[in-house]
Amino acid sequence: MSTPQKTVIVVEDEADAAEMFAEMMRVNGFHVIKSFSSGPAINLIASEMPAVVILDVMMPDISGLEVLKYMRREPQLAKIPVIVISAKSMPSDIKTGMDAGASVYLTKPVGFLELKQAIDKVLADGKPA
Repeated sequence: MSTPQKTVIVVEDEADAAEMFAEMMRVNGFHVIKSFSSGPAINLIASEMPAVVILDVMMPDISGLEVLKYMRREPQLAKIPVIVISAKSMPSDIKTGMDAGASVYLTKPVGFLELKQAIDKVLADGKPA
C-alpha cells in the first residue's frame, strides 16, 4: 500500500529559486505547489493544508514573516511546519524568524541535503512518538 504524496507549498518570488526548491521536493516524492507572492499563498495554504511550507522572507507584497505570523494565529494552520529560507542571515534575522514561528530557518544558498534534512526533521517532529 503506497502512502499518498505529501504536499509542499513553496512560497518564493524568484522563479529560479522556487523551481529549484520544488525540484528538490519532487525528488523526495512530494507533490509541490508554488506561489510567487504571499497574498495568494495564504489562501493556498488554507485550502491545501500542506505537510510543509517552504517560505521566503523577502517577498514583493507581504513579508514571509507576516504570512508565518498569520499561520501561527490561525488554529487550523498553526501546526503546519514552516521552513523559512532567506538571504537574511544575521543572528537577529534568524531570531526574528524563529520568534515568528519558523520550524527551521535556513539561509540562502540552500543545498539539496540541507533542505532534505530540514524537511525530514520537521516531519519527524510533527509525528507522535
